[in-house]
Amino acid sequence: MPRIVETIVTTFNAKGEAHIAPLGLIDDGEHWVIAPFRPSTTLENLRINPFAAASHTDDVRIFAGAVTGRKIWPLLPTRTIKGERLADCVSHWELRVEEVIEDEQRPRFLCAIVDEEMHKAWEGFNRAQAAVLELAVLTTRLHMLPSEKVENELKYLEIAIQKTAGPREEEAWEWLMEKIAAWRQARFDQTT
Repeated sequence: MPRIVETIVTTFNAKGEAHIAPLGLIDDGEHWVIAPFRPSTTLENLRINPFAAASHTDDVRIFAGAVTGRKIWPLLPTRTIKGERLADCVSHWELRVEEVIEDEQRPRFLCAIVDEEMHKAWEGFNRAQAAVLELAVLTTRLHMLPSEKVENELKYLEIAIQKTAGPREEEAWEWLMEKIAAWRQARFDQTT
Protein backbone atom coordinates (compact mmCIF):
# COMPACT_ATOMS: atom_id res chain seq x y z
CA MET A 1 0.00 0.00 0.00
CA PRO A 2 1.30 3.47 -0.80
CA ARG A 3 1.69 6.18 1.81
CA ILE A 4 -1.19 8.67 1.67
CA VAL A 5 -1.00 12.14 3.24
CA GLU A 6 -4.33 13.74 4.17
CA THR A 7 -4.23 17.39 3.22
CA ILE A 8 -6.28 20.29 1.92
CA VAL A 9 -5.76 20.81 -1.81
CA THR A 10 -6.44 24.18 -3.39
CA THR A 11 -6.99 24.26 -7.15
CA PHE A 12 -7.91 27.15 -9.39
CA ASN A 13 -10.44 27.66 -12.18
CA ALA A 14 -9.88 29.63 -15.40
CA LYS A 15 -10.61 32.89 -13.55
CA GLY A 16 -8.02 32.05 -10.89
CA GLU A 17 -10.67 31.45 -8.21
CA ALA A 18 -9.67 28.98 -5.50
CA HIS A 19 -11.48 25.76 -4.67
CA ILE A 20 -10.48 23.82 -1.55
CA ALA A 21 -11.02 20.11 -1.04
CA PRO A 22 -9.74 17.53 1.44
CA LEU A 23 -7.77 14.88 -0.43
CA GLY A 24 -5.33 12.13 0.32
CA LEU A 25 -2.20 12.68 -1.77
CA ILE A 26 -0.59 9.41 -2.82
CA ASP A 27 3.19 9.05 -2.62
CA ASP A 28 4.37 7.09 -5.68
CA GLY A 29 8.08 7.66 -5.00
CA GLU A 30 8.68 10.24 -7.73
CA HIS A 31 5.46 12.24 -7.54
CA TRP A 32 2.58 13.15 -5.30
CA VAL A 33 -0.57 11.90 -6.97
CA ILE A 34 -3.86 13.79 -6.84
CA ALA A 35 -6.63 11.33 -7.77
CA PRO A 36 -10.05 12.99 -7.54
CA PHE A 37 -13.18 10.98 -8.27
CA ARG A 38 -15.38 11.99 -11.21
CA PRO A 39 -17.16 14.34 -11.25
CA SER A 40 -15.33 16.93 -9.16
CA THR A 41 -14.34 20.57 -9.25
CA THR A 42 -10.77 19.60 -8.34
CA LEU A 43 -10.53 17.38 -11.42
CA GLU A 44 -11.92 20.06 -13.75
CA ASN A 45 -9.68 22.74 -12.25
CA LEU A 46 -6.54 20.62 -12.68
CA ARG A 47 -7.41 20.16 -16.35
CA ILE A 48 -7.77 23.94 -16.80
CA ASN A 49 -4.89 25.01 -14.56
CA PRO A 50 -2.36 22.22 -13.87
CA PHE A 51 -1.19 23.56 -10.50
CA ALA A 52 -2.31 23.02 -6.91
CA ALA A 53 -1.36 23.95 -3.37
CA ALA A 54 -1.41 21.24 -0.69
CA SER A 55 -1.86 22.80 2.75
CA HIS A 56 -0.93 20.60 5.69
CA THR A 57 -3.06 21.81 8.59
CA ASP A 58 -3.55 20.76 12.18
CA ASP A 59 -7.05 22.32 12.27
CA VAL A 60 -9.35 19.37 11.57
CA ARG A 61 -12.32 21.74 11.33
CA ILE A 62 -11.15 22.50 7.80
CA PHE A 63 -11.49 18.82 6.80
CA ALA A 64 -14.87 18.52 8.52
CA GLY A 65 -15.99 21.84 7.08
CA ALA A 66 -15.05 20.90 3.55
CA VAL A 67 -17.22 17.76 3.61
CA THR A 68 -20.14 19.52 5.30
CA GLY A 69 -20.39 22.58 3.05
CA ARG A 70 -18.20 24.97 5.07
CA LYS A 71 -15.61 25.75 2.39
CA ILE A 72 -14.71 29.37 3.13
CA TRP A 73 -11.37 29.51 4.95
CA PRO A 74 -8.76 32.29 4.93
CA LEU A 75 -6.22 31.91 2.12
CA LEU A 76 -2.86 33.50 1.33
CA PRO A 77 -1.00 33.76 -1.98
CA THR A 78 1.50 31.05 -2.87
CA ARG A 79 5.13 31.96 -3.64
CA THR A 80 5.88 30.10 -6.88
CA ILE A 81 2.62 29.10 -8.54
CA LYS A 82 -0.21 31.51 -9.24
CA GLY A 83 -2.67 30.46 -6.55
CA GLU A 84 -3.44 30.35 -2.85
CA ARG A 85 -2.92 28.13 0.19
CA LEU A 86 -4.59 27.96 3.59
CA ALA A 87 -3.59 30.83 5.86
CA ASP A 88 -3.66 28.52 8.89
CA CYS A 89 -1.41 25.65 7.94
CA VAL A 90 1.69 24.07 9.36
CA SER A 91 3.31 23.88 5.93
CA HIS A 92 2.36 23.75 2.28
CA TRP A 93 3.55 22.34 -1.02
CA GLU A 94 3.12 24.02 -4.37
CA LEU A 95 2.53 21.37 -7.01
CA ARG A 96 2.79 21.24 -10.81
CA VAL A 97 1.04 18.49 -12.76
CA GLU A 98 3.63 16.65 -14.86
CA GLU A 99 1.52 13.80 -16.20
CA VAL A 100 -2.10 12.67 -16.26
CA ILE A 101 -3.09 9.01 -16.25
CA GLU A 102 -6.69 8.86 -17.46
CA ASP A 103 -9.23 6.65 -15.76
CA GLU A 104 -13.02 6.54 -16.11
CA GLN A 105 -13.60 6.76 -12.37
CA ARG A 106 -10.50 8.43 -10.91
CA PRO A 107 -7.84 10.06 -13.14
CA ARG A 108 -4.40 10.38 -11.56
CA PHE A 109 -2.52 13.69 -11.74
CA LEU A 110 1.18 13.07 -11.10
CA CYS A 111 2.60 16.19 -9.48
CA ALA A 112 6.03 17.52 -8.64
CA ILE A 113 6.69 19.81 -5.70
CA VAL A 114 7.96 23.11 -7.12
CA ASP A 115 8.07 24.94 -3.77
CA GLU A 116 7.43 24.13 -0.12
CA GLU A 117 7.35 26.24 2.99
CA MET A 118 7.08 25.70 6.75
CA HIS A 119 4.85 28.16 8.59
CA LYS A 120 4.79 26.95 12.20
CA ALA A 121 5.84 24.02 14.35
CA TRP A 122 3.70 20.91 14.10
CA GLU A 123 2.65 19.68 17.53
CA GLY A 124 1.25 16.33 16.34
CA PHE A 125 -2.27 14.98 16.19
CA ASN A 126 -4.18 13.78 19.21
CA ARG A 127 -6.61 10.86 18.94
CA ALA A 128 -9.63 13.15 18.57
CA GLN A 129 -8.08 14.86 15.55
CA ALA A 130 -7.46 11.48 13.96
CA ALA A 131 -11.06 10.47 14.75
CA VAL A 132 -12.38 13.62 13.06
CA LEU A 133 -10.30 12.87 9.96
CA GLU A 134 -11.61 9.29 9.85
CA LEU A 135 -15.21 10.42 10.29
CA ALA A 136 -14.78 13.06 7.58
CA VAL A 137 -13.65 10.33 5.17
CA LEU A 138 -16.46 8.04 6.34
CA THR A 139 -19.12 10.72 5.68
CA THR A 140 -17.99 10.96 2.07
CA ARG A 141 -18.71 7.25 1.67
CA LEU A 142 -22.09 6.95 3.42
CA HIS A 143 -23.79 6.10 0.13
CA MET A 144 -21.37 3.20 -0.47
CA LEU A 145 -21.13 1.50 2.93
CA PRO A 146 -23.49 -0.78 4.85
CA SER A 147 -25.18 1.09 7.70
CA GLU A 148 -23.84 -1.42 10.26
CA LYS A 149 -20.26 -0.61 9.29
CA VAL A 150 -20.91 3.13 9.60
CA GLU A 151 -22.52 2.74 13.03
CA ASN A 152 -19.72 0.47 14.30
CA GLU A 153 -17.01 2.85 13.07
CA LEU A 154 -18.83 5.77 14.65
CA LYS A 155 -19.01 4.06 18.06
CA TYR A 156 -15.28 3.41 17.98
CA LEU A 157 -14.36 6.94 16.87
CA GLU A 158 -16.56 8.51 19.58
CA ILE A 159 -14.24 7.07 22.25
CA ALA A 160 -11.34 9.25 21.07
CA ILE A 161 -13.58 12.33 20.95
CA GLN A 162 -14.81 11.76 24.51
CA LYS A 163 -11.27 11.24 25.83
CA THR A 164 -9.08 13.75 23.94
CA ALA A 165 -11.12 16.39 22.06
CA GLY A 166 -10.51 20.10 22.48
CA PRO A 167 -12.88 22.85 21.29
CA ARG A 168 -11.81 22.64 17.62
CA GLU A 169 -12.28 18.87 17.49
CA GLU A 170 -15.64 19.10 19.26
CA GLU A 171 -16.86 21.68 16.73
CA ALA A 172 -15.66 19.60 13.78
CA TRP A 173 -17.28 16.47 15.26
CA GLU A 174 -20.58 18.33 15.67
CA TRP A 175 -20.58 19.36 11.99
CA LEU A 176 -19.95 15.79 10.91
CA MET A 177 -22.60 14.42 13.26
CA GLU A 178 -25.12 16.77 11.62
CA LYS A 179 -24.32 15.03 8.34
CA ILE A 180 -24.64 11.61 10.02
CA ALA A 181 -28.01 12.66 11.49
CA ALA A 182 -29.27 13.67 8.03
CA TRP A 183 -28.06 10.31 6.64
CA ARG A 184 -29.83 8.45 9.45
CA GLN A 185 -33.03 10.40 8.84
CA ALA A 186 -32.92 9.66 5.10
CA ARG A 187 -32.48 5.93 5.87
CA PHE A 188 -35.43 6.07 8.29
CA ASP A 189 -37.59 7.90 5.73
CA GLN A 190 -36.83 5.20 3.14
CA THR A 191 -38.01 2.44 5.46
CA THR A 192 -41.29 4.10 6.50
